[in-house]
Amino acid sequence: MNVVYPIIITKDSQDKVPYFVQIPDLNGFTQGTSIANAMEMARDYIGLTILDREDNHESIPESNTALPHIDEGTATLIDVNIDTYRRKHDQKAIKKTLTIPNYLNELGKEQNINFSQVLTDGLKSILEN
Repeated sequence: MNVVYPIIITKDSQDKVPYFVQIPDLNGFTQGTSIANAMEMARDYIGLTILDREDNHESIPESNTALPHIDEGTATLIDVNIDTYRRKHDQKAIKKTLTIPNYLNELGKEQNINFSQVLTDGLKSILEN
C-alpha cells in the first residue's frame, strides 16, 4: 500500500533543529536538521502513524495529493510504501537454524557469546550500509 500526504516545511534559523514539518492530514508534527532529514522524518512519522492506526483498528485518512495554500514555508508531497516501511521496522524475532564449525561453537559457549546477537550485529553491519 502506497500513501501520499502533503507536508509543510518551515525554517526557524534560531533553532538547533531548524526545519519544522507539519503533516496536516494526520495532525502531525516533526522536525529535521536539513530539508532531506525533515522529509525523512515526515516519512517516518507517516509510516509509524499508519502502522499504529492499523494496529488499533483505526481509520486511516485517504492519501491526499492536494497541496495546501500556505503563506510561508514549502509545501510538498511525501510518499510512503507502508508494506516496505513495515518490513524495515519489524523487530519481531524469528528463529533461524545455522551451521558453524564445532570449535567456534565451543569457544563461543566458553565465553558466553550470544550467537543470535553476534549474527544480528553482523547482518546489520553488512546490510544497513
